[in-house]
Parts: sequence; C-alpha cells; structure tokens
Amino acid sequence: MAQERKLTRSGATGNEREMDAGEKGPEVERAPIELYKIVSVENDTTIVDTTLSIYKDYRFNYLRKDNFGLLPFSNVGRSYNRLTYDFLDERYVLPQFGARARHYNFMEVEDIFYYNVPTPFTELFFKTVFEQGQAVDALFTVNTSPNLNFSIAYKGLRSLGRYKHLLSSTGNFRATLSYNSPNEKYSLQTHFVSQDLLNEENGGLTDASLEQYIAKNPEFEDRSRLDVNFQDAQSTLYGKRFFLDHSYALYKRNDSLAQRNLTIGHRLNHTYKKYRFQQENANEIFGPSFEEVGIRDETRLTSTSNEVYVGFTAGNLAQIVARGRHTNYDYGYNTVLDLEDGFITNRLQGNIISAGGDYTGTLGGFQFKGNGMINLIGDLKGYDLGARLAYVLSPDFSIAATANINDRAPNYNFLLYQSDYINYNWETSFSNESRQSLGFDLWAPQLLNANLEFTTINDMAYFALDELGSVQPFQHEGQVSYIKVKGQREFSLGKFALNNTVLFQSVLDGGQVFNVPDLVTRNTLYYRDHWFQRALYLQTGFTLNYFTGYNLNGYDPVLAEFYVQNEQEFDGFPTVDFFFNGKIRQARIFFKLEHLNDLIQGNNNFSAPLYPYRDFGVRFGLVWNFFM
Repeated sequence: MAQERKLTRSGATGNEREMDAGEKGPEVERAPIELYKIVSVENDTTIVDTTLSIYKDYRFNYLRKDNFGLLPFSNVGRSYNRLTYDFLDERYVLPQFGARARHYNFMEVEDIFYYNVPTPFTELFFKTVFEQGQAVDALFTVNTSPNLNFSIAYKGLRSLGRYKHLLSSTGNFRATLSYNSPNEKYSLQTHFVSQDLLNEENGGLTDASLEQYIAKNPEFEDRSRLDVNFQDAQSTLYGKRFFLDHSYALYKRNDSLAQRNLTIGHRLNHTYKKYRFQQENANEIFGPSFEEVGIRDETRLTSTSNEVYVGFTAGNLAQIVARGRHTNYDYGYNTVLDLEDGFITNRLQGNIISAGGDYTGTLGGFQFKGNGMINLIGDLKGYDLGARLAYVLSPDFSIAATANINDRAPNYNFLLYQSDYINYNWETSFSNESRQSLGFDLWAPQLLNANLEFTTINDMAYFALDELGSVQPFQHEGQVSYIKVKGQREFSLGKFALNNTVLFQSVLDGGQVFNVPDLVTRNTLYYRDHWFQRALYLQTGFTLNYFTGYNLNGYDPVLAEFYVQNEQEFDGFPTVDFFFNGKIRQARIFFKLEHLNDLIQGNNNFSAPLYPYRDFGVRFGLVWNFFM
C-alpha cells in the first residue's frame, strides 16, 4: 500500500495518478509529495496540495482565501464589506495602523510561509479581471541544500473596472529564507515584504446616476455612462517589513520515550506602513478644506518589535514558552495643527514592554492550548488571554471550546488623525476596547462541521456620520453583544454533491453601532467525474450566495474605513455563479460565469451606499504547479 501512495511525475498520489493515465512513455519517479512542505510562522506544517476540490474553487479569487462572509466591490483589488466577524482571530495587544478597508490583501507576518522542498518548486496563479488587466501570483522556492531554503514571490494586479475612475493596481513582493543547522540545534526563518496597493477613488455614483442604476435603465448597462462623484482621487497603502525569528536549542534530547528540548530564541519585526489619500481638487462631499488644490494626506507608522523567548518541550505532554517583548512605535504626521478648539499633536510615540507565554499540552485525546500577553510598561495598556481545550475522538471527529479576553487601545486613526479636510482632524482620549469571546467547534465532516461564537465588547470604537454629515470617530458607552452559529456539510450522491455553508447571527445589544445581516448562506450543487480515460478530472455546477437585508456600512475613501450608517437599509440579494473547473496533471483550470442571474433580472444591488455591486462577468484562470 505504501508503494501505491508514492508520487510520480505529475506530483499526485497514486490514487490521483489514475487521472493522468493518458500519458505516454515510462514514468519518471519523483520525490513523494509529502516532502514538499509549507511551514507557517508558528511552525505548523502542511504539504503542497495539487488536488482539485470545491474548496479550491472557493479560494480561487484575488485574496486566495475563502471569502465567505465578504461582500466584494465592483472591481477586483478593492475592499469588502463585512457580512460577519471573527473576533476570536483578533489577538492584538497594541493598536493597529488604521485604513482597515485596504488591508484585506495586505500580507501580515502570519500570511507569509516558508518552504522545504526536495526539488525546485513553482506555483503560478492567473485570473482575468474586469477590463484591461489581470491578476497573477508567482512563487518559486528551492532548497540549495537540505538545510537551507529560499523563496521569492510576487502577486500583482491591474484592473480598470467597468465604472469610471475605479482602477486597481497592486503589488505584493515577498522573499523568505529558512535554515536549520545539521545538528538541528539552530533554526532561522526570515522574510522581507514590500507592498503597494493603489485604488482610484470615485466617491460612488452621483444622485442622478443612482436613480438610473436603481431603475435598471437599459441605456446605462454600459456602466461607464454613469457619472461618479469625483475623478481626481486615489488612495494607496504602502508597506515594508523585515522579519527574523531564530532560535538555538541549549539542550536537546531524543529517545524512545520522549523529546526534551530547552530553546532560547529571538524574534524581530520591523514594519513601516504609509497610507496616502490624494486629490487634485477639494470636494465639498468631505466638507471644507485647508487647501482647495492639491489635497495630499499621508499617515505613517514605524514599529520595531524585539522579542526574546525561552521554550521547554517535554514530548507531547507539555510545550511551554515564556516571552518578553520591547516595541517602539512612531505614528503620525509632520505638522502640529492649531485649530479654533485647540491643538492637535502630530505624533504618538513611545516604548512598550510586554511579557507573556504559551502552553500546549496533550493527554490522551485531550489537547490544551493557553496563551497570554500583557503590556507592563508604556502609555498603551493592553492584554490578551486565550485558552482552547479540544478532544479528538478520531481523525474525523473532534470538539473544542475556546475562550479569549482582550483589552487594547483603539486603532491609531481613532486616537489621532490629520487631513487637508478640516473635519478629518481629531485627537481623542478614547478608553481601551474590552472584548470577551467564547467559542465552541465541532469537526465531524461526515455529520456536521459547526461553530458557535459569542462576543461582548465594551467601549467599542467605531466611525459614523455626525450631525453635519462628516465621518467622525465615536466610542460606544454601552455594551455590544454578538452571537453567531455557522454550519457546513456536504451531501454526496454518486457523482453529484451539494455543499452547504449557513450562518445565523444576531446583535443582542448595541445594534445601533454594529450592523450585520441575520443570515448568510452559500450552497453549491455540482457534478464531478473523470473524463477522457481519466486524463481530466472536472467539477461543474452552480453556487448560490445570499444574505438578508441590513444597514450596509458606508465606505469613506479619505480614511479607507467603513462607517456605521442607520439611515438606509439595503435589501439582501442572491447571486448565482456557474463554474466549470478541471485538473490536468498539476494544472487546475477554472472557468466561471459570475452573477448569472443578472442576465435575467438585471442588477441594482449595492456593496456599500453609493457603490454598486458587481454585474455579470465571465472569469477564467488557472493554478499550475511545477516540480522540477
């Protein structure tokens, strides 16, 4: 049986080898696919996956992630309006940079992966866009020796879009290096990332164009005929980061009973971010301005974090890590503002000393993980405490409970912001946001995959419109209580399958500052089979996405943030996509008709107030892996 699982020329397992039976000539043995490893920053290891499944279709998008619960804008490379939230995944103890609407494709430390491959490995991603452009992502990695790996990758996008002045042009460059000494005592992971994400901003449709769009006037099916609020603005998020994590085993013992290690390590994260909004002429939509010509707002953050940690491992019984961290931050601007109601400073600067640790242990079928970090010294107080208890009955059945308590300052742009637009200048003294989350997970693919999350938030910071119609920062004095239940199950009958993901959620308290739909669902009915003497594996079918109506958050291009609005409720709407995907050896080909129901009933739906949702489109592309 082990021989049947060996990888052949195609890089597929023995079972998948049947798909490539049309090849001619003798097979050339290659390294097993299990040796092509992908390693996260936390040292979680997976292997290269060349298979085709419905979940690969869900991830075949600009983000290259499953975007369930995200409502895209009309052009690729832009932001997403959130239909749901995952607070258990937010574990920061310091404020974030801001411009959060532009961070969906911004690659953070946890988004960078390292590799260990027996032969050079390449992955190519390509997908068409909306008018004049393409989306590509290319990765090459090689082990120059069994202990040293290097990778280089670039993700690029250019898409003109169907509406006026809605160009997207982005680039994400990353390079990684990983090393393990021959005696396995010293290990190193390091990467460099450079990113620039540019969007033209048009402010959405004008009042006259909104009327034509909502009425589905056939004369304006050519979306370039619709007028927009301005045509001279763009926003860009820049970022550069150098990251280093290396460790040395002071004591290392492996025997038949257990593994025991005592390790000391150091982690460095130097990050520079800049957000720029520029506009040739001031627009009255944003109120009065200091300058009538040449609006140019720039916000910068430089952060350097040095962490020292000591880890002890006693087999699977216990893994303990103690951490100490120093962070220097410098956020702000080059000018001090003297307004009628007082001064607005130009910078938030300081040093933070933090301490914390992690614990992981296994006893029988039980797995426990605990972690914590607290800011001990500095102006920005905060802490994060989390625990997870799981019970694994079998590889196909496990349950888990997760708890998290988080307290930290709101993001920097809530605390301080400067702009050439007068109403976009503030310095606040907001309290820390305090959040408590509790979650339960069930993993049983043959029965049901489900999770429940309940979160309460005190002193939540949010953006909203003030009495004058300007977007301003606010802090909710009460409590926000939010609960969601999500289930996923696939039903199969012969060569047909029905994949369902359903999410129910409710805001129990604080609904005036926190808006989400009650129901979000995705259902895919598809057929899969081998064709042409098993040389082609295909899947084809329809995907239905739907969410119920609610008060969609508005989008503000000056801040690159979404803001709460309760003046207008938008109807939920379904979208139906037809797809035809195929796998030939290591190439996966994707073809899709997006928003097919637009051809029947037209489209007057919205991604955010003033911003239309995507029309019908034909998209195709591929993911191709090369094993040299």
